[in-house]
Amino acid sequence: MMLNERLIRKASLSGLIAGMILAVFLKMVEQTTHYKVYTLLLNVDYIPILNRYTFSEFVEVVFHLIISIGLSLCLYLAISYMNITSRKRMISLCTAVCIIIGLILFPTTALSHRTPSITSMPAFSYWLAGHVVYGYTLGFLLARWKTRNLNRK
Repeated sequence: MMLNERLIRKASLSGLIAGMILAVFLKMVEQTTHYKVYTLLLNVDYIPILNRYTFSEFVEVVFHLIISIGLSLCLYLAISYMNITSRKRMISLCTAVCIIIGLILFPTTALSHRTPSITSMPAFSYWLAGHVVYGYTLGFLLARWKTRNLNRK
């Protein structure tokens, strides 16, 4: 399956929008509850080389959005490769993948003193809720572009 420039733009835009929604959601949660889930989202303390530097919040958000765009492109390719045409299945796949990513990434909180305790169930719940919202949003947007593209054929 070839990704033409238009599809790359659509998948990238989907990742950008969903990534911004996740960032805003977790920032609002952190500001209202004081659980450091937004800090965890932007945390690079556990990444060699990057952990030597202090970045502004803006730069950390840009890192997050780059990862989100990359994930969106990968999921779009996976949906195309698996020949998924059902919007419901596209959304379910994206949501499931994002929940798994959230589960895998939460333990990195143990590698930083700035993030929630790994035993904080409220932080874990907010973190997973954010990744459900992110996955659903990403799946919805990708399904929208994908089904429009299928209808044009």
